[in-house]
Amino acid sequence: MGNTAQSKIAEQTNKALPQLLPANSEDSRLTQLLRPYLPQEEIEVIWRAYEYSFNAHAGQTRRSGEEYIMHPVSVACIAAKLHLDGPSIQAALLHDVVEDTKSTLVEIQDKFGPQVAKLVEGLSKLDKIHFEDASQAQAENFRKMLLAMSQDVRVILIKLADRLHNMQTLDHLSPAKRIRISQETLDIYSPIANRLGLNGIYQELEDLCFQYIHPLRYKTITKAILSTRGNRKEVVEKTLFEIREKLTTFKVRADVHGREKNPSSIHKKMIKKHSSFSQINDIYAFRIITQDINDCYVSLGALHSLYKPIPGKFKDYIAIPKANGYQSLHTTLFGPFGMPLEIQIRTESMHHLAEAGVASHWLYKTKDAHVTQLQQQTNQWLKRLLEIQTEGSDSLEFLEHLKVDLFPDEVYVFSPKGTIFNLPKGSTTIDYAYSIHTDVGNSTIAAKINQELVPLRTEIKTGDHIEVITAPLAKPNPAWLNFVITGKARSQIRTFLRSAESNDLVILGYSMLNNALKAFHIDPDSIKKKHWDKLIHDYHMPSKDAVLIELALGKKVNVMVAHQLTVIMDGGKKTINQSKFLDVISIKGSEGMAIQLAICCHPIPGDPILGFINKDSGLIIHTHDCPSIRKFKPDHDRWVDVEWEPEPNRLFNVNLSILVVNEKGMLGKIASVIAASNSNIDNVSLDQPDGSTFATLNFVVQVRNRLHLAELIRNLRKISKINRINRVKSVA
Repeated sequence: MGNTAQSKIAEQTNKALPQLLPANSEDSRLTQLLRPYLPQEEIEVIWRAYEYSFNAHAGQTRRSGEEYIMHPVSVACIAAKLHLDGPSIQAALLHDVVEDTKSTLVEIQDKFGPQVAKLVEGLSKLDKIHFEDASQAQAENFRKMLLAMSQDVRVILIKLADRLHNMQTLDHLSPAKRIRISQETLDIYSPIANRLGLNGIYQELEDLCFQYIHPLRYKTITKAILSTRGNRKEVVEKTLFEIREKLTTFKVRADVHGREKNPSSIHKKMIKKHSSFSQINDIYAFRIITQDINDCYVSLGALHSLYKPIPGKFKDYIAIPKANGYQSLHTTLFGPFGMPLEIQIRTESMHHLAEAGVASHWLYKTKDAHVTQLQQQTNQWLKRLLEIQTEGSDSLEFLEHLKVDLFPDEVYVFSPKGTIFNLPKGSTTIDYAYSIHTDVGNSTIAAKINQELVPLRTEIKTGDHIEVITAPLAKPNPAWLNFVITGKARSQIRTFLRSAESNDLVILGYSMLNNALKAFHIDPDSIKKKHWDKLIHDYHMPSKDAVLIELALGKKVNVMVAHQLTVIMDGGKKTINQSKFLDVISIKGSEGMAIQLAICCHPIPGDPILGFINKDSGLIIHTHDCPSIRKFKPDHDRWVDVEWEPEPNRLFNVNLSILVVNEKGMLGKIASVIAASNSNIDNVSLDQPDGSTFATLNFVVQVRNRLHLAELIRNLRKISKINRINRVKSVA
């Protein structure tokens, strides 16, 4: 039976996987991948799993017309390249039989044991996930997937192999399905691969997603890379020669490789820098693989003596590894002809870890302390997700934490004893406190950064030394929910508040409201019962205590309740004249307040926004980067986080400054492009001419949202005589 199964699998893998190792008369590609690390008796069991899968899927074909068995064999090959254990390879071969055939989990358990059956069950549950537009449904699906992953990390490793092969064979689906599956991959599976340190799978998934979501951009960038390859070949070869010569001078034995960046990473850089392909010089990166850590730092010194380093572009991920275990030295240099060179320096073991991540446990069977630490960090991350999924009241809370964890722009900080903590960018001292332990976070009363007392809402930065001050009777403040960003902190604060006594919540809510009233220079004692009765009626709440409890739980914003009370106290005399405002819009969490878009920055849907409570004007919306924020920022109590509601059929004003060649007919050309882009011109002015060949035209244009604005600017840039376009924000 074993020979028959092997011959069948050889035949199928020869057809399915021409890109893998070449087959010969005796061994299939999967055999060649398994033999270096698995004993023969385990391989024989894998052949039995193959034969079972082959028979179960008999007669089934994929959209391409190929026999279905080719898919599980391909998944098994990808898993084998990660050196996953025997049960994982069996599960990869069997992962679709329960979903797509008459086979049952009971049969799988009887034939291959409980471990394989458990893996197949986890994978089958994942295959039942259907992603929808509704955020609640999507959040619940995330929750299910991560729950299976937290029980056995091998489940997600096999699922990533499955998703990678599906992405590699996406051509046979309709364009709409390609985009949907690619977006799903980009949102979930690609960042999970990155979080687990599977760099090879992560990079390939990113590139495939880019290819299907933006096919024209992918083709354009790929073509541009090919056209410049010949032109830059001499520069790359010269750079490689000079680096190798310099390392030899410093007596460092190392492998030096130059690699071309993949289209998706080049596209990300173009978007980030607002640049065209011709302006991106560093499409090549160089990697130096040394024999030990000392040689890494010697190599860095050698390179800095060969080429000038670009200030601020050096990162030491060896001393402070990334959360996924990645270690390397990164530096960017001014290379030959002024071309920027991105260089990574790492040891052989670091290179293996960078490619295999958490799978290196199976891939190298190593006892390396750093790999063990990576396993512990991964298990802690999965345990943290499991805790939040069991403690959270709904799936959206879980999704909130997951998104922060999967898309980290990290900062690295130090405890008083020198322990390194990595948190998402934007984290505060409270986020740091909860990252130490839930009890530390719950009892925090103050914090020091670099030996100086700071407000608890202070954002932490890489290199900060942080000390948290606690008190035994301290309790979490619901106001913390306005500025913490990590899911663990938000989840634990909410869990504590939900379990608190209602009397404590009323007292806490009253204290929060009083603080907000003082920000409006209102004496809390001046609020009478009739004012409260009106507020309770307006909010459709049963009692005053119910309003205060909502405040304590963070379901209502204290400054907004305080503002509503001040309006009621004025008896409507200070009712805001909406007509004088530029725009009146709907914002999530605004509690029915009058809302004004700030004329200094003209926020539009899609912009990150903040709300400022003005006693007379209501809620004023600013963009996060509005210069006016620096002017008002000291008054923290009046700033609230707000979000856009969907605003169809609306136009919003935006200021554009356009530098053009000063010649006849330019204004008409620009006006026609604006009209063709379904935008209106609300106002236009010309800066005083300075006698040069350029002139600055200032437009107030109307757009639906940020995407509409981006489309308008792209269309305007097609006018050859336009030199520069800026969106203008000013201090109010």
